[in-house]
Amino acid sequence: MIIAIGNDHAGVEMKNKIIKHLEKKGYEIKNYGTDNKESVDYPDHIHPVATFVSSTKKALGIVICGSGNGAAMTANKNTGIRAALCWSEELSVLARQHNDANIISIPARFVSLDKAKRMIDTFIKTPFEGGRHKKRVDKIST
Repeated sequence: MIIAIGNDHAGVEMKNKIIKHLEKKGYEIKNYGTDNKESVDYPDHIHPVATFVSSTKKALGIVICGSGNGAAMTANKNTGIRAALCWSEELSVLARQHNDANIISIPARFVSLDKAKRMIDTFIKTPFEGGRHKKRVDKIST
């Protein structure tokens, strides 16, 4: 599985540690984020993640910004993307099981690195349940 990751200035340190964590697990990483802590416009680093995920089979994405909101909103502007803002493992499970989310948005200023790693690991390993949820997910894109 390939995982695309993007971040703004608020997520630089977290992103770098998450990349190391995921590479140790054998995932291929596509890094679209900034490595600079100077202020940047998050859409410049989030849209490439969404583009990659929407055009690549068996790819998931991780986007990181201060609150996670701007990153999620930006990603969700892209066709075929279902980005979920998560701040707990339970939400990351439900995002995958019920919503077939393909990008997790992490609020770097509100969750610890350890919690972010657990949410991401959970997000990656949790499958979409389909069933009654599929018809709802199919109605998301207009």
